[in-house]
Amino acid sequence: MNMSPNSAFLNFWWTDRTRDTFLTYVPRNDLASLRLGCHDFSARVAPVLFEEVTVTFRSSTFTRHSRMAALERIGHHVKTFHFNMPHNSETFLAPLVDPVTGEEVTFAYEPYTRMAKDSTSRSSIPSYGSWEMTDLLVKQYPPLFHSATNVPAFLRVFSSLRGLRHLKISCLGQEPDHRYRRSIVDYSLISVRIAVERSKLLSLDTLSLLDVHPSAALYLNPAMGFGVLPNSMKRWKQIRKLTIRMGAVPPDEPTPPDHLKHLQCYINIFSPSLRYFDFRWQGDRGPCPISLHSEERLKATSPALACPTKSQTPLKPLRFPRLRDLKMENTIADASQIASFITRHHRAVRHTKRLKLKFDDTQLRTGTWNEALEPLTKISGSDSWKSSSGESAAEPAEFMDVPIMFRPVDVKQEELNRVWDECIRTRASKPYYSGISGLQKAGARTRELLFGTEEHMRRLFSSTVFGWR
Repeated sequence: MNMSPNSAFLNFWWTDRTRDTFLTYVPRNDLASLRLGCHDFSARVAPVLFEEVTVTFRSSTFTRHSRMAALERIGHHVKTFHFNMPHNSETFLAPLVDPVTGEEVTFAYEPYTRMAKDSTSRSSIPSYGSWEMTDLLVKQYPPLFHSATNVPAFLRVFSSLRGLRHLKISCLGQEPDHRYRRSIVDYSLISVRIAVERSKLLSLDTLSLLDVHPSAALYLNPAMGFGVLPNSMKRWKQIRKLTIRMGAVPPDEPTPPDHLKHLQCYINIFSPSLRYFDFRWQGDRGPCPISLHSEERLKATSPALACPTKSQTPLKPLRFPRLRDLKMENTIADASQIASFITRHHRAVRHTKRLKLKFDDTQLRTGTWNEALEPLTKISGSDSWKSSSGESAAEPAEFMDVPIMFRPVDVKQEELNRVWDECIRTRASKPYYSGISGLQKAGARTRELLFGTEEHMRRLFSSTVFGWR
């Protein structure tokens, strides 16, 4: 490609702002083709093309050398990484069975996190605690399981994403009967969590859990999960924006729902630094996650009925000292629970424009919304927050007069058109009629002359000229 230094295209291409704006509108397939033009095209298109990367995890996703080499070359361009692993028949794990006795074997998982320098040192250490257990897992579990537990491979991937800002995790399609069974998806979530904690992702500030199953809160928990370290929560405390779309927990379960307790503990990890929190139950409505501590079925049961090995310590209320935007969707709560949450965060809601509260599709079990939002009136000292209609107080709601038009019955369309045209000509011929702005400035007498008085309109509607409905 031979172009003059004064070429108009070069002036356009070498201007960062115009070039980057243009590239954002180019389809991804065309961007991939554009990179093949020359080295300069490849270098300047790569940051836009690889800004967001989606990976659907399979057995060879993180182990193929060519893919790892390519990821190391483009990893510094990735800003959003979407890890997708749906539930299906391949991710289901059957119980381990002893081939000699036929009895079920208990598997206590401990992640292997060492980065082997060579294959000899790696093969000299059993991957799953002992050689007997390793041999049993290799024979009975599919290759996808061993790829999901290959933590060093996950570490190599996330170590290449040095500029990562937004991490998305999706795991669709869990069957309700498998809610209390561990699958390959759960092992992959453990590997993702460990890799994030031990990689230098200094720019990571957004986490989106999209369509995850309820037990994901346990396997992604850096405080009580598998393979945690004393500094495991350091990386997760960078998160400022948290979005969760979680499968609903059935409200009629006979046993205490441990999934809700794990969710409470998981959200509490991000609460000190969180600024944006968006939560929605997928499917049926579930309890509001900001008030799980006050749910009756989560409170400590009596010692006679409780399991002696289960902690009976009540859950503590969640506090978000830096929260600015809260959105709860498809939830069930009491008016007292929402009022208690607002009261706990009175410093943030003292000026309503500092904290936005949105309870979309939220159903109240007891009380009314006036009772739930009553603390806003007490904190602000007035009802001015009501005029915002759910928006910020700095953006007042708009009000306008909407005219009501009555349709006559059993009247021909030609007669209606004639009356309408005559009305328009009459109004247009009057000097004081100059549109809506003129009507706003006109006095009461002028409006009466134009539209008639209230008594005039009453007589008009009650007349027998037209039949109105």
